[in-house]
Amino acid sequence: MPLHPQAEALRARRASSGTPQLYTLTVDDARAADLADILATAGTPEPVAAVEEHRIPGPGGELALRLYRPEAPGRRLPALLYLFGGGWTLGSPDTSDAICRRLTNAVGCVTASVGYRLAPEHPFPAALHDCRAALVQLVERAEEFGIDPDRVALGGDSAGGNLTAALTLLLRAEGGPAVRHQLMVYPCTNHAADTPSLRENDDPALFNRRSVAWYWDHYLADRGDGASPYASPLRAASLAGLPPATVLTAEYDPLRDEGEQYAEALRAAGVPVTLRRYEGMPHGFFAMTGTLDAAAEAQAYAADCLREALR
Repeated sequence: MPLHPQAEALRARRASSGTPQLYTLTVDDARAADLADILATAGTPEPVAAVEEHRIPGPGGELALRLYRPEAPGRRLPALLYLFGGGWTLGSPDTSDAICRRLTNAVGCVTASVGYRLAPEHPFPAALHDCRAALVQLVERAEEFGIDPDRVALGGDSAGGNLTAALTLLLRAEGGPAVRHQLMVYPCTNHAADTPSLRENDDPALFNRRSVAWYWDHYLADRGDGASPYASPLRAASLAGLPPATVLTAEYDPLRDEGEQYAEALRAAGVPVTLRRYEGMPHGFFAMTGTLDAAAEAQAYAADCLREALR
């Protein structure tokens, strides 16, 4: 179907204003512009019962860990570690703040967001190892954090979806901690992919194939690392035994096909998978609840899947 009218209006505003693509900016300027754009389209963040800021040990030094709590006093809650997007190059816990708040309330879980290290200063696999450290801390400090360590899920969008997939592979190889479910929103799953969606989505006013290449170029200090399943989960020799998954994709997204290919590969390996494509939507739509009705619908659907998985 054509680009949804709400998404087309957003695209037209960006095109008419001459908003530069992030891949034309310096990394510092792109980080500032990315956060400003997300805040402008995310709408008013929902209140939650509490937001806590912690510092945890990581493999390269201390990491910021933010916890969001719902109104649920006096009991151990399930937990979601949500990994923000931004091509491993942009982003922070502030990037996914509105998403984390909505999921916290809708799922009834403690949602954690970790400030993993960014490329190019810290290339692959630094971000992945930081995310693993955050998950270990959640489980090991479950009593302190008021979390049920047997009901933990992972999730993330774009690069956060990639890190979610890669982390489940790493946890399988290392024997845990156990994860109940994985949520991947338009994940990138294969470096140097050559898919129809990657070739077709070249609109300069939207996230496009040049955006994808720019992020990969920052993340991989050695292009040979792209063959690792921890960078390209679709290249894993086996996906058997991974947690059940929810995969959401967008029609007008260069990453659409590799996200759907990953869902099908999981299913072929015997992993329960729910796959849903949002027609007429561009990459990044999931965060735009103040602008796109489909964003609120997708977040509600993701929350339903997580709530069922964490019961």
